[in-house]
Formats: sequence, C-alpha cells, structure tokens
Amino acid sequence: MNPEDVKLPDDIDSELVVDGPTTFPVDRRDFVKLTATGLLVLVAIDRTGAIAAPQGRGGGYPTDINAYVHVGADGRVTCLVGKIEMGQGAMMALPLLLAEELDVAPASVDVVMGDTDLCPWDMGTFGSLSVRQFGPTLRQAAAEARAALVEMAAERLQVPASRLATKDGVVFDTADATKKIAYARLTEGKRIERTLTNKPAVKSPAAFTVVGKSVPRRDALDKVTGQAKYAGDIVPPGGALHARILRPPAHGATLASVDTSAAEKIAGVKVIRDGDTIAVLHEHRDEADTALALVKAQWTRNDPPFDDVTMFDHFLKAAPPPQTSGQGGNVADGEKLAAEVVERTYYDSYVAHAPMEPHAAVAAVEDGKVTVWAGTQTPFPLKNQIMQALRLPAEKVRVITPYVGGGFGGKSGSRQGVEAARLAMLAGKPVRVQWSREEEFFYDTFRPAAVIKIRSGMDGAKKLVLWDYLVYCAGDRGAAHFYDIPNHRTLTRGSWGGGGGAGAAGLHPFAIGPWRAPGANTNAFARESHIDELAAKAGLDPVEFRLKNLKDPRMVRVVNAVAQKFGWTPKAAPSRRGVGIACGIDAGTYVALMAEVAVDSTTGRVQVKRVACAQEMGVVVNPEGALCQIEGCITMGLGYTLSEEVHFKGGQVLDTNFDSYELPRFSQVPKIDVVILDAKDIPAQGGGEPAIVPMGAVVANAIFDATGARLYRMPMTPARVKAALAKT
Repeated sequence: MNPEDVKLPDDIDSELVVDGPTTFPVDRRDFVKLTATGLLVLVAIDRTGAIAAPQGRGGGYPTDINAYVHVGADGRVTCLVGKIEMGQGAMMALPLLLAEELDVAPASVDVVMGDTDLCPWDMGTFGSLSVRQFGPTLRQAAAEARAALVEMAAERLQVPASRLATKDGVVFDTADATKKIAYARLTEGKRIERTLTNKPAVKSPAAFTVVGKSVPRRDALDKVTGQAKYAGDIVPPGGALHARILRPPAHGATLASVDTSAAEKIAGVKVIRDGDTIAVLHEHRDEADTALALVKAQWTRNDPPFDDVTMFDHFLKAAPPPQTSGQGGNVADGEKLAAEVVERTYYDSYVAHAPMEPHAAVAAVEDGKVTVWAGTQTPFPLKNQIMQALRLPAEKVRVITPYVGGGFGGKSGSRQGVEAARLAMLAGKPVRVQWSREEEFFYDTFRPAAVIKIRSGMDGAKKLVLWDYLVYCAGDRGAAHFYDIPNHRTLTRGSWGGGGGAGAAGLHPFAIGPWRAPGANTNAFARESHIDELAAKAGLDPVEFRLKNLKDPRMVRVVNAVAQKFGWTPKAAPSRRGVGIACGIDAGTYVALMAEVAVDSTTGRVQVKRVACAQEMGVVVNPEGALCQIEGCITMGLGYTLSEEVHFKGGQVLDTNFDSYELPRFSQVPKIDVVILDAKDIPAQGGGEPAIVPMGAVVANAIFDATGARLYRMPMTPARVKAALAKT
C-alpha cells in the first residue's frame, strides 16, 4: 500500500498529506477497510515470551501481531510502529527487521509511525530502545505472519509445510521449483484468519539476508529537497490560527494581573483566557506577535537563591541523601592497599537540547474528536495528557507524528501539543502552536548540571584497588565503572529526571530531563578523566594503563580496535602530541574514542582535529545508519564538550538563542574514522547515544596530553582552558 494509492476521506483536505512514508492520511475506519483485504493471523499460544523485552525491560506491547504487520492483497507490506522518526533512522531499521523475518524485499515495505489511531501503543522513542527493545517484538510478529502464509501455501500447493521455503514475498516448494505462490495471491483480497498452534522461531544471524547490509535512508530525498513536512507545516482544511501565548519572565513567576484590552482592538485577533493561560490568536503569525506584545502583565517572582555561578554549592547542600547504585569489596580496605590516593571533583553545566525544529503542534476538532499533529517523541503519552486536560475518552483523541526535526530527549515532553488541543477546543477552530526559539530555550528540560567527587587509589604495581564515586544530580546512568577494582562504591544523590522547582526548595530552578544518554556524558567525563590522571601519575601510557586494569573482553576489544584505527603509539601523558583516549558503555553498546587536538595557548581555543571510534553494538541492522548515528554523536558531543552551557539568574534563562548558546560549526567538525566491530553472537544493542558519551573525556584527556593542563569542568571554554594553562 502506497500513500499515493490511498483515497482520502471526504472530510480531510489533501493539504493534510504528510510527504514521505511516516504516516498515511487516513482515519482508523478507512484504515480498517483497507486492511480488511489482507492477512489476519490469530495466535492460540502464550506469546508472553515473544514480546518480553531484553535486558529485563518491560515493553508492554500488544500481543496481537496485526498491530504491527499487514500483508496487502497487492503484495505490499505495512509495518506499523508506535515509534517516531526524528533523524535517527528508525523508519529504515525497523522495516528492515520486518522484511528480514517476513522474507520480503525492503522496498516492498511501507511504514506507519507514531499515529495513535493506527499504530500499536508505545511508550516513546528514546533511550536507544527502538531496535534493542521493540525490535524483538516486531521480528516475532513478522515471523508469525510468515508462518501463517506458509501454512496457507501448503494448503494451496498441496505439499507439506515442512517442504516449503520463502523468499522475496514468495512461498516455494524446495523439492519442486515449479510449485510456488506469492504472498499477494495467498491473500487474494480476502480477510483470512489463521490460528497458529506453535510459536515460530526468529532467524539466527547466520541466516540474515537483509539485516547487516547498508540501505539508504528513505527520508533522505524529502529532507534534502525541503519536501519533508514537520508538525508546523501541517495545514488543516480552512487553515489554522496562530496562537501566541503569554509566557512568564522567569521560572517560578506567577501571574499577578493582566490587561489584554489593547490586543483585543487589533482586527482579527481572538484573545483566550483559560485560568492562567493567556493566548492571542490570529490567522497570521506576525499579527499574533504584535497582539502579544500589547498584553500588559505583572508577575510575582519567586527566584531561587542561586545562579549558574553558585549552583554547585547549592547542589552539595540541597541534594537528596545518597543512594548506593553499586559496590564491591570494602573501600576502607582499598585505602589500606593504596600506595597512592587521588581525590578530585568534577563539574558539569546545564545543557540545552537546541533542536533545529522548535516544539510545534497543530490541533483540529471535528465531531468532538481532537486530532493533534505534534513534533513529539512520545505520541501515546501525549494522547493521555490531552485526554486528561480536556477530559475526553481515548476514542476522541488522536495524535499523529510527522517528521520530527531533532529531539535528543527534549521532545519527550510535549507541552505544545496540550496547548494546541486546549486552544483549538476553546477557539472552535484549528490552532497552531509553534514555539519561538526563545520559548524553546525557556521551556527546555535541560540536562542537569552536576558535581562528581572521586577518591581512588592504586597499589605499587599500578593496579587500581580503590574507587569511591559520588555523583550529585546526574544520576547513575554511566556512573558504574567497568574496570577491575576490588574495592569500590558508587553513590548517587539526585537523578537526571524531574527535580525542577522554583526557590530554595527546588534542587533545580527549572525542569530537567533526558539529554542524549542522560547523565552518562557527565559520568564518563569524570570517570575517564580521572582514569587518565591516574595513568599519568603511574607514568604509564593511558591505553596501557586501561588494559592493565581491564578484564571485560568486550571493552578490551574496543580499546585495542580504536588504538589500531587511530594509529596509536604508546607514550605516557603529557606527551605534547595532543592525543587522548576515553571509553564508555551505554545502551548495551561498548565504545572507545581517541582524539587529536590542537590548543591555542594564546586564546585557549581547542580545535579537535581527528576522532577515531570503535563501537561494538551486537548485531548491526543497518551499518550505514549506525555510521550516521556515530558521526552525529561525535559532532553533537563537541558542543557539550567545548561550548554549550545554559546561564541563568533569578529563574531567568539568559541564553535564548544561538547568539550566546554556541553549537558546533562546520569548521569545527573533525575528521572522523569509525570501525564497527562484528558481534553477531550478541543481540542488537542501542546505537543512537553511546558514541556521544566519552566525547567530553576524550577531548579533556587530549588537552592534558597537549598541554599538561587538566580541565575539571565542562564545557571546556577558551576562558577555562586559559585558566587551566595558567596553573601549569
């Protein structure tokens, strides 16, 4: 089934069509009619094991395979997933998994994503979980659909099912090549119900014919030509009013009084007040902006007693009691065994998501049903929020997710979708809420600033014997070490989630939340910087020191692989070469980075010249997609490492655009060399976040190797680099 083949319902205008295969412009009734001419498989077995997510994570996915797979009478296959596409390549990787198990060509698979009326429930797209958690469920559903088709073919061809095989959407007799039948002929436009009594096994990696081969992105042409549609591009029939909403000047401020009389005098302006929500609506965005500027409001401030300069002292005092997230041996024994003890404190700043596409949503109400097109990572949770806000039953709310222009965790929250739905209901017309860049920064859920204290020790043989690790605010993701240390303890005080609040009672003055491997970037910076300092004190090459204190074969493998890719020559730091190494584990994936930097001692500016990456992520579904994710991680990681930092004072976010919040430029992107290690004996792991995790540490270690100056705070801005150089 192709998007262009679908007849639009009479009540939907063609302008609603979203280019590309991310969604079909049909309502659920029409979709049911279309899928009535396909394959329906009923499974009379306990599928609990089939849908259980790996690594102990609960998926909660539907057990009915029809939620995921539809085989059409024309031979095309529809892959239905609750995940969304925000540039990470899920719209290619997931159909590849389905094509592999169903034995069809990837080009014959269409995909519907993030539509709460058409797709199976999903908690959201984050955590590098699309392939490693949802993938096994999708594969099992496709395997069951294939088994049903084989049973049907056995009846039609009058041969035992055990003698049949499948390839490219065709079932054939392995003993007689003339006996074959296509999936399309098996369905023949009829609704066919089958019951399987045995759960078919998914393929082993050795049998893969699709997975593991690079496939071009199916969204590439739309995006490079500007044809891709995002939430703000959706135009309902008759258009949509632009809504501009009165925002507080600072977090924690409450509305004391408001005068909208001047705004109400502008022709075509509609003013809506719903509790403390004040919005002005107009068919043109600039007129709405003009009206909003005329709204006179007074606010009561409730500012926190700290800012971006004094926040670390606040964390040390206000953080919740410590929780033990890992331990072994006894740290007191480690103290006794240590010939040398090193104690250091590391700091990290608040960081914004800064996606290219600010939060946006369009909402329309028809026959009491609210449809919201939203740039969100969590369409199903957003649906629940809208249901609660408007007190509507599930069947009266639909969320559709077009392309999402970057998320990185920041679009897990979808405030704009609820705002658009509320205003559309109140206005009686479709409404578009598209945040300005200033609103994007103000309402962002920042990656939390954090403090990490490490006390470590090694014996006379340069073996680690003590590791006492305490992290404030960043949480335990990536906090666990992977070195061979007999006496260790890891404590956390506060996580990366929630915790936002105004005034002294709040640990953070604004909301915080997931930011591409949340917490792991900060933890890796502290851990790998500290390991590097220990290597220098031991007088050992940093690679040699790591290997001396490693037993995990997967980590040993990536360290050796990146050294070979980089062309590493052993030498103790600081060697004045400007090279460094750092390692990390995230989303089940092992990664090691090496970097070469140049440091301008006059300005303090750091140029990252080259980065090599070795990554082992189990089975690789789409190598080209994995490479893109690794390169994206390294490039994005330059930002939090060298320049990205949120400044605030009195609850007011001072960085509101890219004039002060500095993202990496093209001129700063280094040469990137990547090796993805083959590991088909390990299930597919996450690929969207791991390579970003060690970026801060590898650059810090390379700076130390170049200059002898150790940086203990990110971002490592020119001013901080110069200050560190002055101490050497």
